[in-house]
Amino acid sequence: MGKLDKTKVKKSNRHNPLYEQITDERYAKASSRVKARSRQEEDDETVDGKLTQKILTEARKQLEDVEEEVGLGSICKQLQTSHLFAGLPDENDGVDFPEDENAPGDESPEEEIDEETKKAVETFMPDDPDKKSALVDLLKEKLTEKRTEINTIYSGNSLIIWVIFKKFWENTVHVHLVLTDAGSLRGEELEKFTVIYKGVGQVLSKYRSGKIPKAFKAIPKFANWEQLLYLTDPDNWTAAAMFQATRLFSSGMKSEMAQRFYNLILLPRLRDDVAQCKKLNDHLYRALKKALFKPRAFFKGIIIPLCESGTCSLREATIFGSILAKCSIPSIHSSVALLYISKMPYSGANCIFMRVLIEKKYALPYLAIDGIVDYFLRFMKDDSALPLLWHQCLLTFVQIYKNDLSQDQQRELLKLLKVQNHPLVSLEIRKELLSANCQNRETTAPMTTE
Repeated sequence: MGKLDKTKVKKSNRHNPLYEQITDERYAKASSRVKARSRQEEDDETVDGKLTQKILTEARKQLEDVEEEVGLGSICKQLQTSHLFAGLPDENDGVDFPEDENAPGDESPEEEIDEETKKAVETFMPDDPDKKSALVDLLKEKLTEKRTEINTIYSGNSLIIWVIFKKFWENTVHVHLVLTDAGSLRGEELEKFTVIYKGVGQVLSKYRSGKIPKAFKAIPKFANWEQLLYLTDPDNWTAAAMFQATRLFSSGMKSEMAQRFYNLILLPRLRDDVAQCKKLNDHLYRALKKALFKPRAFFKGIIIPLCESGTCSLREATIFGSILAKCSIPSIHSSVALLYISKMPYSGANCIFMRVLIEKKYALPYLAIDGIVDYFLRFMKDDSALPLLWHQCLLTFVQIYKNDLSQDQQRELLKLLKVQNHPLVSLEIRKELLSANCQNRETTAPMTTE
């Protein structure tokens, strides 16, 4: 077989390499054509350098005199730095103007002056003394107006805070809040801003997500924050708005102020939601969790009032107790809360809270342990059958803190089981007490005996 004839393929014009293309696009190509330009020097009519120096020096002296009389340092500095003084060097610069070769000595030839230069000379060196006084009077008038404006705004020791917030309209409204030295609004100013915070309340009644009005963020800074807060009508806030408000007040307030917010606004809203929906809204549950950022305010503003009310349902105690079980709490606050609840009368909700705090297995001080033991020994003389919640709480306590009990407390709890007996739980409690390695110590709380 013969060789196949190979068709000749025409070579196509290849493009330049990539780096050359990038270079050509980034930089302009130098033109090889040289264009000869003939420039004709035109003789412009200019003012002699010495004459210009004399004019500007005289103007500077007049401005310095005005500055001494009126005290307008800033205005004079602006005029000195303007284009009129751009060509005038300072006295200490040591720059000399070039002298005219044709001028003998200090004499300069007469040259024509432009109209603009004449106007500048007439402005700063008027021959008429009335015009000089008019310029000074004008500067004094401007200074007086500025001082009056400043004194009007910053009168007394008041502090002016400009609060910029998005109202429920399209435009952005700028509102200034005048605060007294104590940081609270006076009666007249409170009436002025009633409309504003009622408008903020309308925004919070429809709030779902996004930013909250900045006027609402300024509430924790006022001494009478409660009055401003109630102007926003917290009962009509959405659940999302309640969460944002809890975030704001838990982080921007002191513990005492946060406690009042929890007790007066947050707690009633939580209980109403549980009563109506049989469960807690997700935003409100997050608000309750965020409230634990201030543990002292959380216990004194929510848990303790809930236990003292005597109307706390088991459902509410279970929901609120789940927050205590999930979140980390300082042991000192848990110890104080346990000791405080142990002094209250029996209720199912109290037992749930005590059991949740006991199950966190903190190293409780002996004072708290003795208070809890005394709480259980109170039922030594009670012949009525106690519910299962009480026996479960006692079992949990004995399982975790049995080795921290004293020998006297161990004996008294064994006697208690003879009075308050449960067929399923009491046997386990007895086993835990008998296996305990109790300490030989004195109790800090008085024990209730037969």
